Amino acid sequence: MDLKNNRSTTPFIGIIMLDTVFPRIKGDIGNPATFDFPVKYKIVKGASPERVVLQADKSLLQPFVAAGRSLIRDGAFALATSCGFLALFHRELTQALDVPIYSSSLLQVHFAQSIIKKGQKTGIITARKRSLTRDHLAAVGIEHYPLTIVGMEEAEEFTSVFIQGKSTLDADKCRQEMKETALALKASNPDLGAIVLECTNMPPYTQTVHRATGGLPVFDVVTMVNYAHSAGMAVSQDYSVCNNLDNSGKGV
Repeated sequence: MDLKNNRSTTPFIGIIMLDTVFPRIKGDIGNPATFDFPVKYKIVKGASPERVVLQADKSLLQPFVAAGRSLIRDGAFALATSCGFLALFHRELTQALDVPIYSSSLLQVHFAQSIIKKGQKTGIITARKRSLTRDHLAAVGIEHYPLTIVGMEEAEEFTSVFIQGKSTLDADKCRQEMKETALALKASNPDLGAIVLECTNMPPYTQTVHRATGGLPVFDVVTMVNYAHSAGMAVSQDYSVCNNLDNSGKGV
């Protein structure tokens, strides 16, 4: 959906969207009900999962920049994207855009790795392992971390919807596929300390992954956008009321 031309007076996060047809259930970055604060969307026409994930089509960089600038003109104080594979463009996007850009949930690997024990590693569940290259990791500075990466290539429902573009979604089947992937990841990596979900369509199943892995911390695009909002709004947060409270929290 495109924004209206008028600049918003309500602070919001702008989300640059791939051009897709699949359902955006609650929890997905493309569903505004996922967030407790205003978000606005800009679709990059022709930016299909095939071009972004399978082809790493660098000709899409400028259309993504243009979409970001459009959202900024309309009042976005920060930007996110609807595909973790846009980590590949992270450095270019940060240089081209004048607000903070949260290009990929992979940015959270730094944080995840810093909160776990020495000798533990972060696991990444990605839409397609074969497409998540060292270049993607290097673009967000995580290529040297002790990572273990698993993909959803063999997950029939997930792949047919989010990569191949099927217009319907069996959420229960997708949830089971995510659970099986998480269980396999944990079983083959006893030193696993945290998990990052690369794909922005995975957050509806974050709790499933969390439970399947025995309560490991799981980071996804929603956790990232939530703290992007907190960080951006902190600048304009009005704490003046606090100056009129005594130590009990009552007004003085």
